[in-house]
Amino acid sequence: MSSLSIVMPAFNEASNLPSVIATIPVAELAEDGWDTEVVIVDNASTDGTGEVARSLGARVVLQPERGYGNAYHAGFEAANGDVIATGDADRTYPFDALPVLLRILVAANVEFLTTNRLTRGNRDAMQPMHSVGNHVLSVVSRTLFHNGLHDSQSGMWVFRHYVWQRLDVRSTGMAFSQEIKNAATLAGCRCLEVPIEYRERGGEVKLHAFHDGMANLWQLLAHRFRQTVPRRMSTVDDLAEGAPVPSTRRLGAA
Repeated sequence: MSSLSIVMPAFNEASNLPSVIATIPVAELAEDGWDTEVVIVDNASTDGTGEVARSLGARVVLQPERGYGNAYHAGFEAANGDVIATGDADRTYPFDALPVLLRILVAANVEFLTTNRLTRGNRDAMQPMHSVGNHVLSVVSRTLFHNGLHDSQSGMWVFRHYVWQRLDVRSTGMAFSQEIKNAATLAGCRCLEVPIEYRERGGEVKLHAFHDGMANLWQLLAHRFRQTVPRRMSTVDDLAEGAPVPSTRRLGAA
């Protein structure tokens, strides 16, 4: 049996965690041969996030240094799985799609799989300003890195644990999401992007659109000029005709 670590950064997500963890199809994953652990990175929460996570059977990693990237650095170092899957703890990502994502990872012989939220069916789940910012940053990412990404900011990835040891990812904040994708292509990993369903957030929105967007833009420029251009990331449309890859049409959609 292979092992899977589902790593989620969490800052004051106590109210969302029960429903988020309940969507993880542990039984189906076990049927597919995955021994699953859920790792919640409590990123200096003040609402009892860590206690709620423990009560739900998750392993809690404490990261007192605030920041999306800081949380993931701590979570990845603590993860025990052969494969790591990620997503936010705010009900926006379809953890119920993990069995299909993992089947794609294996069937397509992929090392790093990322997801695309910016599909037509997801328009109502994302605030207009966030949607525009995501599209702009993705265009800039494609232009600078020629990586073919449709969604450079998606926070749901599935990748082989050894890949993390090969990556030079320095961001401590929200830019971590785009940097890990570009780092994976720079490292020569076999990468793939697939569409998923994106859902409405539960509770308070913590993203600061303008500040985080400008910080991400600056990081893209800094990363581009310290590295050579990576090869383009593949999408499901690039796979050979007849390849044994499950359907990926907005994974997680009802």
